[in-house]
Amino acid sequence: MRENGKDELDLHTDPRFKIANREALIGFALVVINFVWWFGFAYGLGSAPVEEYTFIFGMPAWFVFSCIGGFLLMVALVIFVVKVFFKDVSFDEEEHNS
Repeated sequence: MRENGKDELDLHTDPRFKIANREALIGFALVVINFVWWFGFAYGLGSAPVEEYTFIFGMPAWFVFSCIGGFLLMVALVIFVVKVFFKDVSFDEEEHNS
């Protein structure tokens, strides 16, 4: 739209903004999942005395599950979410307004 010689986008009618908002919320949900996973294992298993720790490959189990396992989980989740839920959106004005 042109008003007073300026290009203006209508945030309510442009479908790209709806897609961007949805994808931002999905990204925020992934961050929350990552934090809950990390916090749960780091402080859930890591709050015991050191003498009671179980070790995996010489590292405490809480570290393996929270940091290494959490990283692998998030890589898999991000790949899945991008392939299934995210859409390719054009940023070209001419293509959208035609």
